[in-house]
Amino acid sequence: MAGPLSSDCPGWLMTAVAPWGENPEDAYDQGLVELGLGDARLIRVEGAMLPMGFLPVAPEPLPMGSLVECHLAIGHAYDGGIASAGVAWAHCKTPEGDECSITASISTEMDSITTDELLRKNFRNKLASRDLEVIEFDIAVDEVTAAQGHFGVALAALILPETMSFQESNQLGRVRTGITRDATDFRNPLQKKSKSPTPRGPRRDDDINFNF
Repeated sequence: MAGPLSSDCPGWLMTAVAPWGENPEDAYDQGLVELGLGDARLIRVEGAMLPMGFLPVAPEPLPMGSLVECHLAIGHAYDGGIASAGVAWAHCKTPEGDECSITASISTEMDSITTDELLRKNFRNKLASRDLEVIEFDIAVDEVTAAQGHFGVALAALILPETMSFQESNQLGRVRTGITRDATDFRNPLQKKSKSPTPRGPRRDDDINFNF
């Protein structure tokens, strides 16, 4: 079994809103300032898996010009409309006993309560498709109402300030088998069928232990 997660990859969740933008770009920029990313250079990343060794920490001020990786959700609103954005992370354990961390994000034109429910549902699906068990988690959702005649934005981010250096070997986990499909599964049906085992597809298990 893998050892406890180290602090090689600190990160934190934050949300911010800006309801008085003259245009979407102005609202977005104001939101970044409120989020503490106004003076940073951002690398927006996609995907569920976080670097090995991810550990949540308290928010920290970032030096001007910092190159920062973040998972960012952006909800746009206009003239009295509402929008929400949310991000979550979870420490998990694989059936083999390895520990890892995943994230999920969402943005909607709905209230924060509905957005929170949708984010949790998306997170449960990501856990199920990777056959992961939750150890601990955190979630952050925020809502904005745009001022009359103005643009508004709701931002939620998982900020990872120290991941842009070259990856070391201890930042990578093992290669898991049986999760993704093999290329031979997409051969021409007229060709001879592969004798490889049937791949394990996503599992939507309503009984998964993911109670917030």
